[in-house]
Amino acid sequence: MKALGKILGLFFLGLLLIIVALGFALTHLFDPNDYKDEIRQLARDKASLELTLKGDIGWSLFPWLGLELTDATLASLSTPDKPFADLRLLGLSVRVLPLLRKEVQMSDIRIDGLNLNLQRDEKGHSNWEDVGKPAKPATTTANTPPATADSAPTTSTTAEAKGSGQPLKLDIDSLIVNSARIDYHDAQKGQQFSAESIQLTTGAIREGAGIPVKLSTFFGLNKPVLRARSELQGELRFDRALKRYQLEDAKLSGEVSGEPFDGQTLTYSAQGQLLVDMAAQVAEWNGLKFSGNQLRALGELKVRDLDKQPKLSGGLSIAPLNLREFLATIGQKLPPMTDEKTLSQFELVTRLSGSDNSLTFEELKLTLDDSHFSGQLAIADFAKQALRVQLKGDQLNLDRYLPAPSKDAKDAGAARKAEVKASVASAGQSGSTPLPDAPTQHAWSSSEVLPIETLRKLDMQLNLSLDQLTAQQQVISNFSAKAQSKGGLLTLQDVRGNIGNGSFDAKASIDVRPAIPLLSVQKNLSSIQIEPFLKKPDQPSPVKGLLDFKANLTTSGNSQRAWVDGLTGDASFLLNDGVLVDANLEQQLCRGIATLNRKSLSSDPRGKDTPFETLQGRLILRNGVAHNPDLKAVIPGLAVSGNGDLDLRILGLDYRVGITVIGDQREMPDPACQVNERYVGIEWPVRCRGPLEMGGKACRLDQDGLGKVAAKLAGNKLNEKIEEKLGDKVSPELKDALKGLFNR
Repeated sequence: MKALGKILGLFFLGLLLIIVALGFALTHLFDPNDYKDEIRQLARDKASLELTLKGDIGWSLFPWLGLELTDATLASLSTPDKPFADLRLLGLSVRVLPLLRKEVQMSDIRIDGLNLNLQRDEKGHSNWEDVGKPAKPATTTANTPPATADSAPTTSTTAEAKGSGQPLKLDIDSLIVNSARIDYHDAQKGQQFSAESIQLTTGAIREGAGIPVKLSTFFGLNKPVLRARSELQGELRFDRALKRYQLEDAKLSGEVSGEPFDGQTLTYSAQGQLLVDMAAQVAEWNGLKFSGNQLRALGELKVRDLDKQPKLSGGLSIAPLNLREFLATIGQKLPPMTDEKTLSQFELVTRLSGSDNSLTFEELKLTLDDSHFSGQLAIADFAKQALRVQLKGDQLNLDRYLPAPSKDAKDAGAARKAEVKASVASAGQSGSTPLPDAPTQHAWSSSEVLPIETLRKLDMQLNLSLDQLTAQQQVISNFSAKAQSKGGLLTLQDVRGNIGNGSFDAKASIDVRPAIPLLSVQKNLSSIQIEPFLKKPDQPSPVKGLLDFKANLTTSGNSQRAWVDGLTGDASFLLNDGVLVDANLEQQLCRGIATLNRKSLSSDPRGKDTPFETLQGRLILRNGVAHNPDLKAVIPGLAVSGNGDLDLRILGLDYRVGITVIGDQREMPDPACQVNERYVGIEWPVRCRGPLEMGGKACRLDQDGLGKVAAKLAGNKLNEKIEEKLGDKVSPELKDALKGLFNR
């Protein structure tokens, strides 16, 4: 037995020596470079690939089956003179004996100088499109016998034969890719993309075990011009049987700059645990941490139904940051705002859901400066930019975010302000000066207001409610607005709120489908304190009171000036418990009475204002001018009626008013204008003309009409004398005839 064992040992030793000798002979006596043409033809037949091997092929047989290629190019058979890939060096080796057990044990795989030049022409055809497709078989001649079922195995049989065994077990020491580059050019879209200086290194690649991975590259894009540096590292783990792939402790970092960043640079990093489970068709990013300059965010993302229509879910939290400063660091310019300190506080917490064409921020908690919102934001369709907003907030000062007045508006305002100031100065305090001239300066800006092209594309639904809104320096409580925009038609379905103890509601529409936008509005105001809307920092309100107002108005254009110039419609107003500030109508009346009494006032009036119970009328608006045919006011002891125009284009008024003493003849502050019974029932004419800001200070006693009053009073006095002298001595018919004669 010992002899037999010794013989067998010597036999196997001899066999091993023969195999080693055979391997030495094959590797030293057999040169694969002699078969380059055969290898090239095989690539053509099997993969429609034009393979050019300019360098030598190095190889080894045992115990490693090794291969080394240098200076090789690849091209499609359709464009053999235009390679889409070239390679400086490819080196790999495989242990021979483990292959018999269907195990792939490899040493380092090394790829140096790989360049991919991928192009798509104007017709959409790519230079790699035909690669991988078998070459078309030669046409079968008449003498060639047809293939039978027994002559060759079918594709399904071959596939079954391949799939019947166990998958290969991988064991690779490492993968190293140095100085690789990818260039992509799409002539049809005019786009270019490049990834250069690609470096990839891995640790040992074994299924089920953690594989250290590090990848770095530089990216470039031409539309828009963009440059980026990125580095990815983590530990890869995969299980082909379970179709499960993980990248643990993943960290992506780098920098990006270019046209979208206006010369600034975004430094970013993202970390987390990535998982792709193809069996469950799920992808997850857990423990997400993201930073970009000052921005810090945490979250988690999950995508399911990868094989169908992917659905996104997850959460996102953005830590408090100065949004204005962050946007400045990435070259994003904000539109001009009245308050340049806005957007200094920003914070966001939300749940996410969406699909490949939509994204929804649910359970949203948003902080913007001093405002806090909750609700939902959604992009219902990325392609159509369909926006859906449903928010509830505590407060918002809109004035801070609106742009400051334009130069055009400032110039128009300055010219008008100077004109009004001159009119006020010439008016004096007692109203004894001549009637002010009507203003001539247009009061409105001609700068464009609406972003027409944006509104034409806008697809939006808005539902907003605020505990408090500040707009045009007015505080509105319980504010709510519902609006929608689609196809160029913006509709404010319902806007309402409270101002003080009053309330308002309105509906409006903006139609930007025509070349010239069309606007319409329906307003309803109830018990609104009018003073805050009319006062200015350097000028008090000319009128006070509680306003009830209804209006149905239309206009067109895209500037304040165009809107006012085209304003048309109907309105009605009622002003209760009001005051004409710095306008003493009683003094004006007193001046008229003193004139008729042929006396002079001996003192200034004690009060500057004129209180009234009601001031009402209706307005007929045509092209920016509001005609008021039935102005009526109730002042203690007086009745006021009149008619006139409000020219909203220049904010001027022109009224003729009649004031009638109806009783309550209180003791006047000046003996010259004592009211007695002969003045009761007389309508005293007043003319009001000038800037609207002057209010009652633009009113003067109408001297032309005062002569008629004097004549009427003289006629009344003669009638009294006739009555006194004639008594019952003549018939009533004769007395009436005499009175009528003198009245004429």
